[in-house]
Amino acid sequence: MKLNELRDNQGARKSKIRVGRGIGSGKGKTGGRGVKGQKSREGVSIAGFEGGQMPLHMRLPKRGFNNIFAKDYAEVNLGAIQKAVDAGKLSTDGTIDHAALKAAGLARGGKDGVRLLAKGDFSAKLSFLVAGVSAGARSAVEAAGGSVEVPTVVPAAEKAAAKKGVKYRERQAHKASFKA
Repeated sequence: MKLNELRDNQGARKSKIRVGRGIGSGKGKTGGRGVKGQKSREGVSIAGFEGGQMPLHMRLPKRGFNNIFAKDYAEVNLGAIQKAVDAGKLSTDGTIDHAALKAAGLARGGKDGVRLLAKGDFSAKLSFLVAGVSAGARSAVEAAGGSVEVPTVVPAAEKAAAKKGVKYRERQAHKASFKA
């Protein structure tokens, strides 16, 4: 066998069907699209159309509300944290934050951080740095001798207003220097 004799196995490469190339091809004239009508044409977009009948997605009632501004917290119960500490998956030294809980397999998702909830028994002395905490969870952690810190987040609107105020004061001072 030589390199120039290498070939694919018979039938390994199948040529595509060339539609609309005469009646002898088996896919001529209408090109496998049937006859006439909207669906035989190009660029048809009638998904969900039910022949004039009210489509299913319009017949079913609307349910609920999807708040696009809602915060996405990974909710973690204190009982699950206690189990992870007992199993040795979570270290008791240092501050426990979102990254530590994620590494222990307790926090899934939560692009806005972790929120502690009070479900379950808790007895470990731990310090937490989390985005949110329920009142029951805070009291349970503090009763066990631990601490919970929730960093304050300054909203973007307040940051922008403060920045705008600084620029305004600078501009006024600059103008005053010319007048004096």
